[in-house]
Amino acid sequence: MHGKGYIGIVGGLGPYAGLDLVKKIFQRTKADRDQEHLPVMLYSFPGEVPIRTSYLLGRTSQNPGEALGRIMVQLAQSGARIIAMPCNTAHHPRILNVALNALHNYDNSVQFINIIESSIRQIERACRPGSHIGILATVATLETGLYQEELIKYGFTPVILNDKECATVQEAINSPFFGIKKTTPHISNESRAILLNAALRLSEKDVDAILLGCTEIPLAITEKELFGKSIIDATDALAIEVVNAFEPSKLLY
Repeated sequence: MHGKGYIGIVGGLGPYAGLDLVKKIFQRTKADRDQEHLPVMLYSFPGEVPIRTSYLLGRTSQNPGEALGRIMVQLAQSGARIIAMPCNTAHHPRILNVALNALHNYDNSVQFINIIESSIRQIERACRPGSHIGILATVATLETGLYQEELIKYGFTPVILNDKECATVQEAINSPFFGIKKTTPHISNESRAILLNAALRLSEKDVDAILLGCTEIPLAITEKELFGKSIIDATDALAIEVVNAFEPSKLLY
């Protein structure tokens, strides 16, 4: 048993996004041998969590926060002292507050690392104040203003695609024929082409950086720079904050 407990990851949202966060935690950890890596538990129960977008857009009344809260409690019961969740839409207060209420009613000492806040901190490190930040994300994340509001709050200018372009980004993720959810671990040429084109459209709006505000987009776009613009990966930003919270001396920038 690790003296500090464990890092707990709420996976399944989608499943490969959880794996990607674990991988990036390892990549952000200073370690020369197996034993020097941080202890991580990934709980991936995708069948238990309703579709977040459907709830946020009013298509269902079943709040995913209830299932997410149960998973967080299970992680805490198993020894997790820090919990992270690689899904942006699940961080909407209507979902997240329900989950965190369940967690903190069980144990209010467990620390939750927020992906939205983590991304803003990464943007602050990478961009000058007042920068224009393009957001590449799902329709639900954009329509609910998760990132736009936080960027404005911290002095940045959010830039988003038009409705038609946003719909194509959603298709790249959800298409039953070639979408990321369908084809992972292999990414289809169609999905990557759509996302690259969307990034190009954002770059043409004179942004200073592009935020990958969906944790499945980094599965297709792995570049650190595109079209002369810095790429901010929300999953990587979350990994940085998780390592820093658990054991700061282990953080590898």
